[in-house]
Amino acid sequence: MELHKIERPQIKHKKKRLGKGHGTGQGKTSGRGHKGQKSRSGGSIPAWFEGGQMPLQRRVPKRGFTNIFKKQFRVVNLETLQMLDDVEFDIAKLEDLNLIRKAKANEKAPVKILARVGEGFNKKIIVKANAFSKTAKELIEKSGGTAEVI
Repeated sequence: MELHKIERPQIKHKKKRLGKGHGTGQGKTSGRGHKGQKSRSGGSIPAWFEGGQMPLQRRVPKRGFTNIFKKQFRVVNLETLQMLDDVEFDIAKLEDLNLIRKAKANEKAPVKILARVGEGFNKKIIVKANAFSKTAKELIEKSGGTAEVI
């Protein structure tokens, strides 16, 4: 027999035949034990059930709320734009450069430009985005660039 023709043996386990008599080893109670909720059909207990004890989600105090109208932005800092060689930026280009996540088909989160660069920003750039922070817009225009809201 040649080494490249060796195959694994096909191991098939027989299915347990529950409740089919004492001879099967799984007869009578079919491995469910005697009586009780778990022995009955449909007698499953939810994973979060704590035996009647006050459940965790009710014991823990609730704080604050979630604003369902909150707007999520895909954010780019001027700091990262200053390090790049390019001068003109739009949403498609930012996605191609992997500076922001590509928007999925169902959720097109707007792009916002932020100014985490401080006063050290002096590059003349043209940026097209959905929103700009007040400082970012001022810094871009101060350095001779344009900040265009789409």
